Amino acid sequence: MPLINMPDFAGTLLDEFAARATERVDTPVIQPAEPFLDMAGEDLRRRIFMTENERGASLCLRPEFTIPVCLRHIETATGTPKRYAYLGEVFRQRRDGANEFYQAGIEDLGDTGIASADARAIGDAHAILGRLLPGRTLVVTLGDQAVFEAVVKALGLPAGWQKRLIQAFGNPEQIDQLLKKLASPNPVQGLDPDIVAMVSSGNERALIARIDETMQATGYSTNASRSPVEIAMRLKEKLELAETRLDGAALLLLREFLSLELPLSEASAALAGFADAAGLRLGPALSRFDERVAALANIGLDLSRINYRAAFGRPLDYYTGLVYEIGIAGEPAVLAGGGRFDRLLTLLGAENHIPAVGFSLWLDRIETARTAR
Repeated sequence: MPLINMPDFAGTLLDEFAARATERVDTPVIQPAEPFLDMAGEDLRRRIFMTENERGASLCLRPEFTIPVCLRHIETATGTPKRYAYLGEVFRQRRDGANEFYQAGIEDLGDTGIASADARAIGDAHAILGRLLPGRTLVVTLGDQAVFEAVVKALGLPAGWQKRLIQAFGNPEQIDQLLKKLASPNPVQGLDPDIVAMVSSGNERALIARIDETMQATGYSTNASRSPVEIAMRLKEKLELAETRLDGAALLLLREFLSLELPLSEASAALAGFADAAGLRLGPALSRFDERVAALANIGLDLSRINYRAAFGRPLDYYTGLVYEIGIAGEPAVLAGGGRFDRLLTLLGAENHIPAVGFSLWLDRIETARTAR
């Protein structure tokens, strides 16, 4: 039995989903916790409600729908392309105090027309909100994690630093802390100088032997979760990350990119100009960005009313490209949010690559906006 009431506009939502050739799907409220802990990101991990079954397996109350819908698609071996719609309760600690609320949305799986699928997702979310909130001015904020990744890679940072920065995308405070570390690297403290010398000289054989000898002497090897080789590789990566310094010009470029904010109608030219001036090769990422802009224009959305922010991301680790949110002009509440998650289904166990994009609607916030109107 639901603990909160279904919004009175739920029937309208279901009509909208049906008109968009979606299949209504539901998923169990109790979910395996591992996929959310591994793939959803730190922000969601610390806000989910955990429990265990009688065998000690970690479970959780459903904190969102994207992962459960993808798991169900894999388990039922349904072909693609496939459009799923959902409407139901989710459970997680939210900053506004709500722990249980309704979400609805669409997950678009397997459409290889990436730009058109992205545009359709934004267009559907925008149109549904327009019907639920007639007369209100909707504002779309759009980012692109793939463009950020291309900039980071073009700067030539070590893979470990690229991973750190990409995982922090959309978190301005965390990005700023990482950039400060890149500006003024701090050496790792407390390491044996001989170990540091072996790592610095690239003498991996001697390093592995030294670690093995230490593990044998301390008895740690009998229950170690990592082998001497794995520990040596981790030490090497740790020292490399600690000693990496990005020169001032490159740091300025990265900060300049993250400061870009302008109407989407001007974004393609601005990104191309940035790449040319910086001497960075961002070709494929910019091409995909331009294709999406064209697709949005083709479905009739006003590009001057969509705000592109280069630093904008959403706090879920599984996003890979487009990310966006929709709200009402002048109001802080996010009413809809979504993006592209092309790697998620493979990570969840799908045998073949399945491109995917979708969005969620926060029904309690929409209800508040309707009541206020």
